[in-house]
Amino acid sequence: MTTHDEEFLRRAAEAKGRIVQLAPAEARQRIEAGSLLLDVRSGEEYAEGHIEGAHHLPGEELARRFAELQPDRQAPILCYCRGGNRGALAADELQRLGYSNVASIEGGLSAFLAERD
Repeated sequence: MTTHDEEFLRRAAEAKGRIVQLAPAEARQRIEAGSLLLDVRSGEEYAEGHIEGAHHLPGEELARRFAELQPDRQAPILCYCRGGNRGALAADELQRLGYSNVASIEGGLSAFLAERD
């Protein structure tokens, strides 16, 4: 399990104030409606399990490679990680890069899996 230092948690909290966070039920609706689903966890974490249909792009590669995955800056995008912090930072970074329809799953994959239909 990844533990985050205080600086990381501070940056994640600030990012959460600038982005849209969706509860898992609303995230499921967005996924069904065709949002691009982006898993920003490590390769090892992704291999352990992920949401079906998710694209994998670790957070550290986001700025450099995301335009290859989604060149349309108005397309709906939904980011997630394990607990919500890295997903929030990724959504914030995508907004900074000019993507206008970005959200993250509140509570990340853990919350998403815990709140099954």
